[in-house]
Amino acid sequence: MSPKPSRSKTKSLHPRLRSGRSLATAFAFLALAALTLLAAVTAAAGTTAKPRVTVIGDSIMASFDYVPSARRALGRGLDLRSNTAVCRRLVAASCPFQGSTPSTALDVVAASGRGLGRGGVVNVGYNDWVAVYNVDRVMKALTAAGVQRVVWVTLREAGTYASLYAQSNARIRDADRRWKRMVVADWNAYSRGQPWFREDSLHLTVAGAMGLAHLLRPLLLAGAASS
Repeated sequence: MSPKPSRSKTKSLHPRLRSGRSLATAFAFLALAALTLLAAVTAAAGTTAKPRVTVIGDSIMASFDYVPSARRALGRGLDLRSNTAVCRRLVAASCPFQGSTPSTALDVVAASGRGLGRGGVVNVGYNDWVAVYNVDRVMKALTAAGVQRVVWVTLREAGTYASLYAQSNARIRDADRRWKRMVVADWNAYSRGQPWFREDSLHLTVAGAMGLAHLLRPLLLAGAASS
């Protein structure tokens, strides 16, 4: 009688061993699928991350904190952060308000560091005097913090101290010629003749906050696109 044909090695395995090999293969496949999905999600998150922009301002810019529509208009598509305070000054000690003295713009930059993001807006100066309005010192700190584009807002030359604001604006424009990362948002020119202001001709109404948002947004987007 001829011998019986031998079974294949796979079929000769004990049923428990065959079951264990199948489970191991299934787990390996699931692990590979999970890793592939995780990589895809991570890549997608990296491509859709919103660029961070930090706004540093005094009471003029603080209008964005109580006009949500202006904040949304400015921040759409951006990771917009805001640090504003009444009586804030640029570099010299800020003036006291309601029992406290706010940090200066320079203090905010030093405390935030890389957390500022790659874009920034500076709208500070209505509480300053010209001799201490040191744009270069703040730009140096912003550059050290990794901010790639700084939108610096000119002061509105109106009200009691209009002539002083004009001198500070001259310092802003002078600094703009030295700093490649800096771009001037000429709020003084953009707002001229507009009915966007309260009794002091400086602080913003809702329409004024929207107007400022419309001025700043394309400048911020241009910076985000080039980063």
